[in-house]
Amino acid sequence: MLFSSIPGLEETKEKLITATKNNHLAHALLFHGKEGSPNLALALSLATYILCHEPGEKDACGICNSCLKMKKLVHPDLNFAIPLPGSKKKDKEKDKEEEEDAKKQVDDISMWRTFALQKTYGNLYDWSIHSGHEKQLGISKGAAKRIIKTLSLKSFEGGYKMMLIWYPENMHPNAANALLKILEEPPAKTIFMMVTQQPDALMNTILSRTQKIMVRGFSDDEIKDYLIKNGLCTEEAAAKIALLTDGNMREALILSQELEDNSTFFIRDWLRACYMGDINQMLGFSEKIVEMGKEAQKSLLLKGINTMRECLLNRSQLEKLMKSNPQDREFIVNISTHVLTDTKIQRVYQEFNDCHYYLDRNANNKILFLDLSFNLAKILKSKN
Repeated sequence: MLFSSIPGLEETKEKLITATKNNHLAHALLFHGKEGSPNLALALSLATYILCHEPGEKDACGICNSCLKMKKLVHPDLNFAIPLPGSKKKDKEKDKEEEEDAKKQVDDISMWRTFALQKTYGNLYDWSIHSGHEKQLGISKGAAKRIIKTLSLKSFEGGYKMMLIWYPENMHPNAANALLKILEEPPAKTIFMMVTQQPDALMNTILSRTQKIMVRGFSDDEIKDYLIKNGLCTEEAAAKIALLTDGNMREALILSQELEDNSTFFIRDWLRACYMGDINQMLGFSEKIVEMGKEAQKSLLLKGINTMRECLLNRSQLEKLMKSNPQDREFIVNISTHVLTDTKIQRVYQEFNDCHYYLDRNANNKILFLDLSFNLAKILKSKN
């Protein structure tokens, strides 16, 4: 991947290139930016530039053997650590388990390369859908051991050896602790690249060992120009999408492809069943949610939180700040006008937020979502 493939952010690109030329890059870099930002794209572009045999003033050459390998993310000196499902095997099967996990990881990494090239601005939920992994994803202590083992070897082409860790906030504490020493004192010509959306979720001992690279979201003009340049939609549609997505390229690409997002309609029907107090429907919705993968459940709860935000903006007559698309807007206006008060919005918001918190900490999802449905019913039917 080349810097030129990323729209805008010229100031960040220039800083990275200058630091590389002057040999001022730290051995551990933390690319942090919100969802839909080019944090992964910038990390991959920097890796391409560093490994390029004939780098230019503003970008890698794109035609040398190294660049051609990086175009497919198969350069032998660029390694990846990504969130994968955990194993439940017993200790006595540990050796066999590690051997099986290592073999499976090769297949998963190959699948992730395809994902990273096709959906560079995708999130963890997109990866779970692409890979078919429905369980909670994380980076295990076993993965940390493989990172250390990989980096202890010499580079294949005599240059830098790199390890890109995607979503390090999903790293198990034991895995993070296992990496502290190599992060502090890595082998010569070794570079760590961590790509995160939640730097605050990382251990302080990890954060203190990295050079932070803040990656801003895209501007409206950058999203608009990108959509038009790649022929994804008309100029008029691109302008509307840019206003709706608030710098999130992932959302912009989804809207440009006109992929129907049914999550808001699911929230609508779920809240309607709760408001009517229909026990059978409430049980049905809870069962449907439980059947989803964990990342899909978390994504649905975040959609509920965002819906409440939109409702509050509508009640405050701040329509210009609303980011919902026209399909969702009718439902949001109706429920915030006829059903929800400011107090109810805050309480529903808190219920969604609490449920997301406990789900992330492995609470029983059957109990969690059934309890959420009943709590929502109480709030929606209350007089206050």
